Amino acid sequence: MLLIAVAAVRISSRSGLPSLLLYLGIGVAIGQDGIGNVAFDNAELTQVIGYAALVVILAEGGLGTKWKEIKPALPAAVVLSTVGVAVSVGITATAAHYLVGLDWRQALIIGAVVSSTDAAAVFSVLRKVPLPSRVTGVLEAESGFNDAPVVILVVAFSTAGPVDAWYLLVGTIALELAIGVAVGLAVGFLGAYGLRHVALPASGLYPIAVMAIAVVAYAAGALAHGSGFLAVYLAAMVLGNAKLPHAPANRGFAEGLGWIAQIGMFVLLGLLVTPHELVHDFWPAVVIGLVLTVVARPMEVLVSLAPFRIPWQEQALMSWAGLRGAVPIILATIPMVAQIEGSERIFNIVFVLVVVYTLVQGPTLPWLAKALKLGDDAEAADLGVESAPLERLRGHLLSVAIPKASRMHGVEVGELRLPAGAAVTLVVREEKSFVPGPATVLRRGDELLVVATDPVRDATERRLRAVGQGGKLAGWLGTGGVEVTSHAGTATRFHLPGGHGGSHEHRSRGSSRGTSQGSSRGLSQGPDKKTSG
Repeated sequence: MLLIAVAAVRISSRSGLPSLLLYLGIGVAIGQDGIGNVAFDNAELTQVIGYAALVVILAEGGLGTKWKEIKPALPAAVVLSTVGVAVSVGITATAAHYLVGLDWRQALIIGAVVSSTDAAAVFSVLRKVPLPSRVTGVLEAESGFNDAPVVILVVAFSTAGPVDAWYLLVGTIALELAIGVAVGLAVGFLGAYGLRHVALPASGLYPIAVMAIAVVAYAAGALAHGSGFLAVYLAAMVLGNAKLPHAPANRGFAEGLGWIAQIGMFVLLGLLVTPHELVHDFWPAVVIGLVLTVVARPMEVLVSLAPFRIPWQEQALMSWAGLRGAVPIILATIPMVAQIEGSERIFNIVFVLVVVYTLVQGPTLPWLAKALKLGDDAEAADLGVESAPLERLRGHLLSVAIPKASRMHGVEVGELRLPAGAAVTLVVREEKSFVPGPATVLRRGDELLVVATDPVRDATERRLRAVGQGGKLAGWLGTGGVEVTSHAGTATRFHLPGGHGGSHEHRSRGSSRGTSQGSSRGLSQGPDKKTSG
């Protein structure tokens, strides 16, 4: 089974298809009507396992969300996740009622279930297409936020008895979202503070502690009658941007758990479906999915993003990028557990809709992004920086990986202008290590070891990231002045022209303090190697 899952990952990576289809296929193949003929119909167990897997997936997504990218997109994503969901539910439910003949309760359940997008499905096919940060920020934040209101709607529509009035539903959603936000932020900040100030006995405990804090956020949010899914996403996002020790290892561990959760969840969902029953619901699913894809989703994007003046090209890509993945199929088990009439048909329709339209939308997303000229090939890749605290020495050892698209390529060590108290002590290039001098030219693919004292640890990382984004001129681009701290502690402010404007504003943040000689302080005396860039 493990070998099959690994093969599925490699096929997905090479084909560009979201991996969920391959895992669902494995479940269907070993389930009823398949080669394994395993009979499984426990919807309640599937829902519990699906919720647990979704917590892990949301935690992994939150840890990988960069605040600097998501911050400008946050208002648009919030509106898209609330007002947009309402628009999508209304249009899709109307189509399901009048075109397919479902009663209003079933139509509303389907409309709510398929209104949730899936970030893993979207970015698995866009991973090779560098998009503008605003597009990725909106899509990523939307996928993390819209699960919460959708879950509330599905549970409300699946409750026995009459459906609550719309204003009661709006009030319930607002209250649960507010509680989820408060709990998620509180748990995230408290957890980050604790991990930064409590030295764990082993580095391998940090990833486990981070995931444990994320699970606590979900549990606390649910116990407070709020949105646990929103709480876990926000808590993980706070932890992912808190510059915790061993941050890359934390994300790697979460990513591995996310893969395991997805594999297990999708295989289980594939087991739950009965293939021969899908034939009767194939065309209804195609009709509902067509309305959702070409009418509901574009209207959702158009109405939600109208106040933000987002270019039509970006809106078009966001409309087509509304991939449905794990969440809709998991949510389709809620009416089955509640024993709503026609719940099996709802599950079959959602299952077929997700599979068919993922096959249609997934492979065409990269093509559409290039056709709309949204590929941002000039955007520099961010550095991978891992920090290991040196408790007894009151310092930090930063491991810096220079990616291929980084503008640190061609920069001399002396031109990094690290703050006093920080120094590049070792460079690893082509599996060989050497002690650099101020004139050593850095190359793409290099790995650096940077030692920084505790007071300048954050400033050092900000400076490294600024050079990675802006090159040797970072600190002058997009800023009206640069402050340079000398060895004597005095400060001089240079008033420079405005540079290139807003597109480079983020590159100068945190990089205004430095010294032209700070990077050579404390270096072991070795040969100065100046190599061609």
